[in-house]
Amino acid sequence: MSVLHSRHEAHREVDNVETKDKQLSQVQMEDRCPECGGNSLVNDYELGETICTDCGLVIGEGEMDRSPEWRAFTDEEVQSRSRVGSPSSYSVHDKGLPTTISPIDRDAHGRKLSPKTRLQMWRLRRWQIRSGAHSSIDRNLAQAMTELDRLSDKLSIPESVKEKAAVIYRKALDKGLVRGRSIAGIVAASLYAACRSTRTPRDIRELAAKSLVGKKELSRDYRLILRELGLRMPVSDPATYLTKIAERVGLSGQILADAFRVLQEAKERGVAAGKDPTGLAAASLYIASLQAGNKITQKDIADAAGITEVTVRNRYKTLKRQLSIEFD
Repeated sequence: MSVLHSRHEAHREVDNVETKDKQLSQVQMEDRCPECGGNSLVNDYELGETICTDCGLVIGEGEMDRSPEWRAFTDEEVQSRSRVGSPSSYSVHDKGLPTTISPIDRDAHGRKLSPKTRLQMWRLRRWQIRSGAHSSIDRNLAQAMTELDRLSDKLSIPESVKEKAAVIYRKALDKGLVRGRSIAGIVAASLYAACRSTRTPRDIRELAAKSLVGKKELSRDYRLILRELGLRMPVSDPATYLTKIAERVGLSGQILADAFRVLQEAKERGVAAGKDPTGLAAASLYIASLQAGNKITQKDIADAAGITEVTVRNRYKTLKRQLSIEFD
């Protein structure tokens, strides 16, 4: 009887433990303490425990810390230390998570690979590249976004402007504008359209100099994008080019302010209508420099603005005549 009684007691204990475990798991799912019924539960990841702050009962043990291994105190630090970045920062078609097999000729120990192994790695890399872009649109976007990144880095384009250019290019691709034309040309035209729409001071000559296409093709593709996508661009303000040209030449802030006043007067009198904004900005800086007694040549201004001396000279004569500017 004693043995039977012991066995019954043991079974009853096991049943009680199982029942308690079921109740505990049920309560954990509801985030409530099984002892006091409170819902003030705290996860201590250092100890791997879940504790009720009301009664002190340890509810769970051996839990894993699923939070990041780094610490951040501001939103900027979170974005910079995140491994994959935020969705708004994705500028490529694969959501910022590409997989690339780099060309290698050594193994993990630094030893050179045999010719047979290198050939196998080359074939593996080739098939990896082919499998990474299954359709022609994927391959087109991969090539276009690479060129957009390169061109944006060369011209120091802000991230927001680059993202807008990527949107414009995708619209052009969806409408079939890239077919029969160079990807580099449409990318450069999309970036120029993004700069114009956001009033970012980058002229078409700068993009043509850094792009893989000439100014003529870039201008043609830009007009095509405007016409087919129905984009409306704001009128370029010559004042947006003043700071960039003045910094390249090394002019003072006073000369920059005087040049801005010259441009304002030119706008009020209608002299700036239909004129190249870069040429007007360069000519106004040249006039302000002469008024301040700063010896600077038209060639220096033209080189800083990326235009010819003839353009600076013609705009200078026009502003001087129309605004009745006299020099001491």
